Amino acid sequence: MASYIIPIFLIALCIYCFIKKINAYDSFVAGAKESVDLCINTFPYLVAIFVGVELFKLSGLSNVISGYVSPFFKMIGMPKELTEFMVLRPFTGSGSLAMLSEIFGTYGVDSYVSKCACVIMSCSETTFYIVALYFSSTKLKKLKYTIPVALIATFLGSVLACWICRFI
Repeated sequence: MASYIIPIFLIALCIYCFIKKINAYDSFVAGAKESVDLCINTFPYLVAIFVGVELFKLSGLSNVISGYVSPFFKMIGMPKELTEFMVLRPFTGSGSLAMLSEIFGTYGVDSYVSKCACVIMSCSETTFYIVALYFSSTKLKKLKYTIPVALIATFLGSVLACWICRFI
């Protein structure tokens, strides 16, 4: 069934264009042209965030920050093993996925730590990547509350996720 979704969608789109008398090819070309401009405009922001994430990981700053916040995490009921994962998650998706794989290998997939990490991974987002991508494409420069609110929501969601995982 899943293999038929895209062809059905394309056929429905062609029928819609025919009914509304829209030139589908010209619309497609215009959209593709806009997407190239969007890629060119957002590329410098994406490079900056990727370089920043790599520097953050390779410099050991994520380990240092994790060491400082670990007692706080333990105090609120989050496993201290997840501190580096929680620090890294808002910056990088692939780095978080690699760390999740390490957590599985170290603690097992059915452990409390692994369950918490899975829920955190699925309910949180790479905040800085998304902010860099969206705000670069919309040309908004005033990020006054965006990042703090997103990080607080991610943190509170992660705490709640770990609390729920205690009862599963």
